[in-house]
Amino acid sequence: MENWDDMRVFLAVARAEGLTGAARQLKMDPSTVGRRVARLEQGMGATLFVKSPLGYALTDLGERLRDKAIEAERHLRQAQDEGQGGSEALTGQIRIGAPDGAANFLLPQVCAAIQAKNPDLEVQILALPRIVNLSRREADMAIAVSPPTTGRLTARKITDYQLHLAMRADAGPVRSATDLKDKRIVGYIVDMIFDKELDYLSEVGVTGVQMASNSVAVQLQMIRQGGVGIVHDFALPFAPELRRILVDAVALTRAFYLVRHASDRHSDRLTRFADALCEGMQQEVARLEEKVRLTA
Repeated sequence: MENWDDMRVFLAVARAEGLTGAARQLKMDPSTVGRRVARLEQGMGATLFVKSPLGYALTDLGERLRDKAIEAERHLRQAQDEGQGGSEALTGQIRIGAPDGAANFLLPQVCAAIQAKNPDLEVQILALPRIVNLSRREADMAIAVSPPTTGRLTARKITDYQLHLAMRADAGPVRSATDLKDKRIVGYIVDMIFDKELDYLSEVGVTGVQMASNSVAVQLQMIRQGGVGIVHDFALPFAPELRRILVDAVALTRAFYLVRHASDRHSDRLTRFADALCEGMQQEVARLEEKVRLTA
Protein backbone atom coordinates (compact mmCIF):
# COMPACT_ATOMS: atom_id res chain seq x y z
CA MET A 1 0.00 0.00 0.00
CA GLU A 2 1.22 3.47 -0.81
CA ASN A 3 1.21 6.36 1.68
CA TRP A 4 -1.99 7.50 3.37
CA ASP A 5 -2.36 10.55 1.17
CA ASP A 6 -2.67 8.23 -1.83
CA MET A 7 -5.27 6.19 0.04
CA ARG A 8 -7.21 9.36 0.84
CA VAL A 9 -7.41 10.18 -2.88
CA PHE A 10 -8.30 6.58 -3.72
CA LEU A 11 -11.15 6.55 -1.18
CA ALA A 12 -12.52 9.86 -2.42
CA VAL A 13 -12.71 8.56 -6.00
CA ALA A 14 -14.23 5.26 -4.84
CA ARG A 15 -16.93 7.07 -2.88
CA ALA A 16 -17.70 9.67 -5.53
CA GLU A 17 -17.43 7.10 -8.34
CA GLY A 18 -15.61 9.68 -10.43
CA LEU A 19 -12.95 12.35 -10.53
CA THR A 20 -15.13 15.46 -10.39
CA GLY A 21 -16.91 14.63 -7.15
CA ALA A 22 -13.68 13.42 -5.57
CA ALA A 23 -11.84 16.58 -6.65
CA ARG A 24 -14.56 18.72 -5.09
CA GLN A 25 -14.23 16.87 -1.79
CA LEU A 26 -10.43 16.92 -1.85
CA LYS A 27 -10.28 20.55 -3.05
CA MET A 28 -8.05 19.49 -5.91
CA ASP A 29 -8.21 19.73 -9.70
CA PRO A 30 -9.86 16.66 -11.35
CA SER A 31 -6.85 16.16 -13.62
CA THR A 32 -4.61 16.06 -10.55
CA VAL A 33 -6.86 13.46 -8.94
CA GLY A 34 -6.70 11.42 -12.15
CA ARG A 35 -2.90 11.53 -12.15
CA ARG A 36 -2.81 10.47 -8.51
CA VAL A 37 -5.04 7.47 -9.24
CA ALA A 38 -2.89 6.51 -12.24
CA ARG A 39 0.24 6.80 -10.10
CA LEU A 40 -1.28 4.61 -7.41
CA GLU A 41 -2.29 1.95 -9.94
CA GLN A 42 1.17 2.05 -11.51
CA GLY A 43 2.81 1.69 -8.12
CA MET A 44 0.62 -1.30 -7.25
CA GLY A 45 0.98 -2.82 -10.69
CA ALA A 46 -2.77 -3.39 -10.87
CA THR A 47 -5.99 -1.75 -12.08
CA LEU A 48 -8.19 -0.42 -9.28
CA PHE A 49 -10.91 1.25 -11.36
CA VAL A 50 -12.77 0.49 -14.56
CA LYS A 51 -13.16 3.87 -16.28
CA SER A 52 -16.18 4.63 -18.45
CA PRO A 53 -18.26 7.66 -19.49
CA LEU A 54 -20.50 6.83 -16.51
CA GLY A 55 -17.67 7.15 -13.99
CA TYR A 56 -15.13 5.09 -12.11
CA ALA A 57 -16.21 1.60 -10.94
CA LEU A 58 -14.03 -0.44 -8.61
CA THR A 59 -12.43 -3.65 -9.78
CA ASP A 60 -12.45 -6.67 -7.44
CA LEU A 61 -9.01 -5.66 -6.20
CA GLY A 62 -10.22 -2.08 -5.83
CA GLU A 63 -13.11 -3.21 -3.65
CA ARG A 64 -10.77 -5.18 -1.40
CA LEU A 65 -8.42 -2.22 -1.13
CA ARG A 66 -11.33 0.11 -0.38
CA ASP A 67 -12.43 -2.05 2.56
CA LYS A 68 -8.89 -2.11 3.98
CA ALA A 69 -8.51 1.64 3.45
CA ILE A 70 -11.79 2.32 5.23
CA GLU A 71 -10.60 0.29 8.19
CA ALA A 72 -7.29 2.19 8.21
CA GLU A 73 -9.20 5.47 8.02
CA ARG A 74 -11.29 4.47 11.05
CA HIS A 75 -8.18 3.68 13.11
CA LEU A 76 -6.58 6.96 12.04
CA ARG A 77 -9.64 8.93 13.14
CA GLN A 78 -9.71 7.12 16.47
CA ALA A 79 -6.06 8.06 17.01
CA GLN A 80 -6.86 11.67 16.12
CA ASP A 81 -9.73 11.67 18.62
CA GLU A 82 -7.44 10.36 21.35
CA GLY A 83 -4.86 12.99 20.42
CA GLN A 84 -7.50 15.68 20.77
CA GLY A 85 -8.01 14.43 24.31
CA GLY A 86 -10.11 16.56 26.57
CA SER A 87 -10.15 19.61 24.31
CA GLU A 88 -13.48 21.40 24.54
CA ALA A 89 -13.48 22.54 20.90
CA LEU A 90 -14.25 20.17 18.04
CA THR A 91 -11.73 20.05 15.20
CA GLY A 92 -11.13 18.20 11.96
CA GLN A 93 -13.71 17.22 9.37
CA ILE A 94 -17.12 15.65 10.01
CA ARG A 95 -19.46 14.65 7.20
CA ILE A 96 -23.21 14.13 7.68
CA GLY A 97 -25.36 12.32 5.15
CA ALA A 98 -29.02 13.31 5.01
CA PRO A 99 -32.16 13.18 2.89
CA ASP A 100 -32.50 16.48 1.09
CA GLY A 101 -35.41 17.77 3.20
CA ALA A 102 -33.22 17.83 6.29
CA ALA A 103 -30.16 18.80 4.26
CA ASN A 104 -31.85 21.84 2.70
CA PHE A 105 -34.04 23.21 5.46
CA LEU A 106 -32.50 22.15 8.79
CA LEU A 107 -28.84 21.18 8.66
CA PRO A 108 -27.38 24.39 7.19
CA GLN A 109 -28.45 26.55 10.14
CA VAL A 110 -27.87 23.82 12.75
CA CYS A 111 -24.38 23.00 11.47
CA ALA A 112 -23.50 26.67 11.06
CA ALA A 113 -24.27 27.22 14.75
CA ILE A 114 -22.09 24.26 15.76
CA GLN A 115 -19.24 25.37 13.51
CA ALA A 116 -19.40 28.93 14.84
CA LYS A 117 -18.60 27.55 18.30
CA ASN A 118 -15.86 25.32 16.88
CA PRO A 119 -13.96 27.41 14.30
CA ASP A 120 -11.42 24.66 13.54
CA LEU A 121 -14.18 22.21 12.63
CA GLU A 122 -15.12 21.55 8.99
CA VAL A 123 -18.70 20.29 8.56
CA GLN A 124 -19.78 18.67 5.30
CA ILE A 125 -23.43 17.96 4.44
CA LEU A 126 -23.95 15.15 1.94
CA ALA A 127 -27.50 15.48 0.52
CA LEU A 128 -28.63 12.27 -1.14
CA PRO A 129 -32.07 11.00 -2.23
CA ARG A 130 -31.16 7.57 -0.89
CA ILE A 131 -29.84 5.84 2.22
CA VAL A 132 -26.26 6.86 3.01
CA ASN A 133 -23.86 3.92 3.18
CA LEU A 134 -22.01 4.30 6.48
CA SER A 135 -20.32 0.91 6.13
CA ARG A 136 -18.47 2.29 3.11
CA ARG A 137 -17.81 5.49 5.04
CA GLU A 138 -19.69 7.79 2.69
CA ALA A 139 -20.22 9.88 5.83
CA ASP A 140 -19.37 9.85 9.52
CA MET A 141 -23.04 9.78 10.49
CA ALA A 142 -26.38 10.06 8.76
CA ILE A 143 -29.88 11.39 9.24
CA ALA A 144 -32.56 8.84 8.33
CA VAL A 145 -36.35 8.66 8.42
CA SER A 146 -36.32 5.02 9.53
CA PRO A 147 -33.91 3.32 11.95
CA PRO A 148 -31.68 0.74 10.23
CA THR A 149 -32.52 -2.93 10.63
CA THR A 150 -29.30 -4.41 9.25
CA GLY A 151 -25.59 -3.77 9.49
CA ARG A 152 -23.33 -2.73 12.36
CA LEU A 153 -25.21 0.51 12.91
CA THR A 154 -26.74 2.32 15.86
CA ALA A 155 -29.74 4.65 15.72
CA ARG A 156 -30.90 7.43 18.01
CA LYS A 157 -34.24 9.16 17.58
CA ILE A 158 -33.76 12.90 17.13
CA THR A 159 -37.25 14.34 16.85
CA ASP A 160 -40.70 13.99 15.31
CA TYR A 161 -41.77 16.39 12.58
CA GLN A 162 -45.05 17.22 10.87
CA LEU A 163 -46.13 17.25 7.21
CA HIS A 164 -49.28 18.61 5.56
CA LEU A 165 -50.71 19.25 2.13
CA ALA A 166 -49.79 22.70 0.88
CA MET A 167 -50.41 24.97 -2.09
CA ARG A 168 -50.12 28.63 -3.05
CA ALA A 169 -52.14 30.96 -0.85
CA ASP A 170 -53.43 32.81 -3.92
CA ALA A 171 -54.85 29.66 -5.54
CA GLY A 172 -58.51 28.70 -5.39
CA PRO A 173 -59.98 27.31 -2.15
CA VAL A 174 -59.72 23.64 -1.24
CA ARG A 175 -62.46 22.71 1.23
CA SER A 176 -62.33 18.93 0.87
CA ALA A 177 -60.31 16.17 -0.78
CA THR A 178 -62.69 16.20 -3.76
CA ASP A 179 -61.47 19.71 -4.61
CA LEU A 180 -58.04 18.25 -5.36
CA LYS A 181 -59.21 16.52 -8.54
CA ASP A 182 -58.63 19.66 -10.58
CA LYS A 183 -55.26 20.44 -9.01
CA ARG A 184 -51.78 19.55 -10.26
CA ILE A 185 -50.53 16.96 -7.75
CA VAL A 186 -46.82 16.95 -6.88
CA GLY A 187 -45.04 13.98 -5.33
CA TYR A 188 -42.15 11.53 -5.41
CA ILE A 189 -41.12 9.51 -8.43
CA VAL A 190 -42.69 6.26 -7.27
CA ASP A 191 -39.90 3.88 -8.24
CA MET A 192 -37.32 6.13 -6.54
CA ILE A 193 -38.94 6.20 -3.09
CA PHE A 194 -36.08 4.76 -1.03
CA ASP A 195 -37.96 4.49 2.27
CA LYS A 196 -41.59 3.52 2.84
CA GLU A 197 -41.93 6.44 5.26
CA LEU A 198 -41.65 8.77 2.25
CA ASP A 199 -44.67 7.29 0.46
CA TYR A 200 -46.86 10.14 1.67
CA LEU A 201 -49.50 10.42 -1.04
CA SER A 202 -50.55 6.78 -1.03
CA GLU A 203 -50.99 7.02 2.74
CA VAL A 204 -53.42 9.94 2.44
CA GLY A 205 -55.21 8.42 -0.55
CA VAL A 206 -54.11 10.95 -3.17
CA THR A 207 -53.40 9.48 -6.61
CA GLY A 208 -52.63 10.71 -10.10
CA VAL A 209 -49.37 12.63 -9.67
CA GLN A 210 -48.80 15.11 -12.51
CA MET A 211 -45.36 16.39 -11.46
CA ALA A 212 -42.76 14.37 -9.59
CA SER A 213 -39.20 14.50 -8.34
CA ASN A 214 -36.92 12.43 -6.12
CA SER A 215 -35.97 15.70 -4.35
CA VAL A 216 -38.01 17.35 -1.62
CA ALA A 217 -36.53 20.74 -2.52
CA VAL A 218 -37.58 20.34 -6.17
CA GLN A 219 -41.07 19.25 -5.11
CA LEU A 220 -41.36 22.42 -3.05
CA GLN A 221 -40.46 24.50 -6.10
CA MET A 222 -43.06 22.61 -8.14
CA ILE A 223 -45.71 23.43 -5.55
CA ARG A 224 -44.66 27.07 -5.68
CA GLN A 225 -45.46 26.95 -9.41
CA GLY A 226 -49.08 26.06 -8.71
CA GLY A 227 -49.05 22.43 -7.60
CA VAL A 228 -50.40 20.71 -4.51
CA GLY A 229 -48.33 18.27 -2.46
CA ILE A 230 -47.12 17.10 0.91
CA VAL A 231 -44.66 19.52 2.50
CA HIS A 232 -42.61 19.36 5.69
CA ASP A 233 -43.96 22.02 8.06
CA PHE A 234 -40.36 23.06 8.80
CA ALA A 235 -39.86 23.86 5.09
CA LEU A 236 -42.86 26.21 4.80
CA PRO A 237 -41.11 29.30 6.27
CA PHE A 238 -38.78 29.10 3.26
CA ALA A 239 -41.78 29.39 0.91
CA PRO A 240 -44.01 32.09 2.45
CA GLU A 241 -46.39 32.13 -0.51
CA LEU A 242 -47.55 28.59 0.39
CA ARG A 243 -50.20 27.66 2.94
CA ARG A 244 -51.29 24.39 4.51
CA ILE A 245 -54.64 23.00 3.38
CA LEU A 246 -57.01 20.35 4.77
CA VAL A 247 -55.00 20.49 7.99
CA ASP A 248 -57.51 18.49 10.04
CA ALA A 249 -58.02 15.85 7.36
CA VAL A 250 -54.43 15.33 6.22
CA ALA A 251 -51.68 15.40 8.84
CA LEU A 252 -48.61 13.15 8.90
CA THR A 253 -45.99 12.64 11.57
CA ARG A 254 -42.54 11.26 10.82
CA ALA A 255 -39.26 11.12 12.74
CA PHE A 256 -35.59 11.75 12.10
CA TYR A 257 -32.97 9.32 13.44
CA LEU A 258 -29.25 9.81 13.79
CA VAL A 259 -27.46 6.73 12.47
CA ARG A 260 -23.83 5.96 13.26
CA HIS A 261 -21.47 3.07 12.66
CA ALA A 262 -21.15 0.89 15.76
CA SER A 263 -17.35 1.11 15.62
CA ASP A 264 -17.59 4.87 16.30
CA ARG A 265 -19.22 4.49 19.71
CA HIS A 266 -15.89 5.15 21.45
CA SER A 267 -15.21 8.37 19.52
CA ASP A 268 -15.68 11.21 21.98
CA ARG A 269 -15.36 13.78 19.19
CA LEU A 270 -18.14 12.27 17.07
CA THR A 271 -20.34 11.70 20.11
CA ARG A 272 -20.05 15.32 21.21
CA PHE A 273 -20.85 16.47 17.68
CA ALA A 274 -23.81 14.07 17.53
CA ASP A 275 -25.17 15.45 20.82
CA ALA A 276 -24.93 19.01 19.53
CA LEU A 277 -26.49 18.03 16.20
CA CYS A 278 -29.47 16.29 17.80
CA GLU A 279 -30.11 19.17 20.19
CA GLY A 280 -29.82 21.69 17.37
CA MET A 281 -32.22 19.78 15.12
CA GLN A 282 -34.78 19.41 17.90
CA GLN A 283 -34.71 23.14 18.53
CA GLU A 284 -34.80 24.08 14.84
CA VAL A 285 -37.73 21.81 13.98
CA ALA A 286 -39.64 23.18 16.98
CA ARG A 287 -38.82 26.79 16.03
CA LEU A 288 -39.85 26.45 12.39
CA GLU A 289 -43.01 24.48 13.12
CA GLU A 290 -44.06 27.04 15.73
CA LYS A 291 -43.51 29.78 13.16
CA VAL A 292 -45.89 27.98 10.79
CA ARG A 293 -48.54 27.61 13.49
CA LEU A 294 -48.32 31.28 14.39
CA THR A 295 -48.75 32.40 10.79
CA ALA A 296 -51.55 29.95 9.91
